[in-house]
Amino acid sequence: MSQAAAAAPMIAEEDQLRADLYGYLSALLASPPDKSLLGRSATLKGDESDLGSAINTLATLANKVSAASVEREFNDLFIGLGRGELLPYASYYMTGFLNEKPLAVLRDDMRKNGITRAPNVYEPEDNIASLLEIMAGLITGRFGTPASLSRQREFFNRHLAPWARHFFADLEGAKGSVFYAPVGAIGRNFLVIETEAFRMTGG
Repeated sequence: MSQAAAAAPMIAEEDQLRADLYGYLSALLASPPDKSLLGRSATLKGDESDLGSAINTLATLANKVSAASVEREFNDLFIGLGRGELLPYASYYMTGFLNEKPLAVLRDDMRKNGITRAPNVYEPEDNIASLLEIMAGLITGRFGTPASLSRQREFFNRHLAPWARHFFADLEGAKGSVFYAPVGAIGRNFLVIETEAFRMTGG
């Protein structure tokens, strides 16, 4: 996603942490992590919650794997010969087909929020990495001013809530998932927390 550069506005620490996790998951799912991202992943420390436990598992794996092995895993999961084990698109999960109504609805919402697809990105915008990146940007104000909680909730409920937890559960249990199994667990647990938080603040 792209937008004109602007000075980063101040947001609450807890919102920055939310945005950081959305952005981190987006980076892991947009392309295979390089040595730098694997190195940062190896330093993560979680607490005793389900989310924290998944973070600790990922950190342990990041200390053991090579960038080349994770790239092979990424390709098997998401690219493959013809297609990968998983299709990480809202349209597919919500309708069974690619490039369907969920993508059209997303493109309309992107226009309303002043969000444009980066010129070097060719896959449909409703892939999980792009949606997570948009959520991070809405929180931090990357696309203008930071989005209100109601705008964040509206985007989340329309474009992530209907399918993303299912995708992350599939990623967690996929035959080809090793490094990406705890990524799935992190995403699944994080979205449970976000869903509940949005529900409690729904007004």
